[in-house]
Amino acid sequence: MSRVQTITVGPGDSDQRLDRWLKRLFPHLAQGRIEKMCRKGELRVDGGRVKANSRLTTGQQVRIPPIPEPGQVESKPKPSVTDADAEMIRNCVIYKDDHIIALNKPPGLPTQGGSKQTRHVDGLAEALKFGFEEKPRLVHRLDKDTSGVLLLARTQQMARALTAVIRHKQTRKIYWSLVAGVPTPYLGEIRFGLVKAPGHGRHGEGEKMIALHPRDIDSTPGAKRAHTLYATLYRVASRASWVAMEPLTGRTHQLRAHMAEIGHPIIGDGKYGGSGQENLGDGWGAQLGGMISKKLHLHARMMRFEHPVTGKTISITAPLPEHMAHSWDTLGWEESFADEDPFESLH
Repeated sequence: MSRVQTITVGPGDSDQRLDRWLKRLFPHLAQGRIEKMCRKGELRVDGGRVKANSRLTTGQQVRIPPIPEPGQVESKPKPSVTDADAEMIRNCVIYKDDHIIALNKPPGLPTQGGSKQTRHVDGLAEALKFGFEEKPRLVHRLDKDTSGVLLLARTQQMARALTAVIRHKQTRKIYWSLVAGVPTPYLGEIRFGLVKAPGHGRHGEGEKMIALHPRDIDSTPGAKRAHTLYATLYRVASRASWVAMEPLTGRTHQLRAHMAEIGHPIIGDGKYGGSGQENLGDGWGAQLGGMISKKLHLHARMMRFEHPVTGKTISITAPLPEHMAHSWDTLGWEESFADEDPFESLH
């Protein structure tokens, strides 16, 4: 075991997540141990408690408790990526240059690991080095059951640049979904705030967001403003619609909670739409029945941003996942029916 040590964050490590910074210094340190040190208050920044995903700034003092030497690691070794998983994640690559990799993330694959998740994009990124020494880094995330465009940075410098681009809202993200009923007006915006529901674990709400009227946001602890644009592109009578959405803020479950709040939950969304309730055309049930899959119909279709190195505008488009492509085929729609950017006139 090492002794307690205090390390000053250098200028090259500013805006980096605490857990990733630690793993660079101590590659053998498991994610679970880092999170445990944070929970117990053993790991501190400038004397205060922190979370594993807290971002560091130059000059901060990080107190590191005694940790095991490389030969004394108590946690299980990281499982190596299987050949099948390596081939799968490489087949997801839809854009690659010397700085950035973009994936079409499949539904059901988590972006990062949690207490019960051992197979996730962050771990599988070991198979995406393509000759580089370090694996590419995540710069944003998608929900486990949401598919589509997911960016990874191939260097630490590019990770900082892309994170800044996303944080300062210099990216455009267009999502496609199949929702219950027909949202009207066909082109609109949703400004309900979001706050995390109380409780967790088996008998709590888990990570679920509650929508709030804008007038109640400032008086509700923990509430955040959220803003979504939506466009109803095609519809099937009054039963279901192909809707494009652009989140102007990046809140947890924003699109799912917003569509449910206006009475048009995303098809297959058991958490926000009651996927066991059949939708009879009034927009209140997220189950269509018949040939339509019960999986979540939410897909990050397009992402557009200015490349931090070349300065060129990059637009990355991801084809629909299998279950959504099947639904589109069943409903007589084709991906080519929709404009790449239905919100262009609003920007």
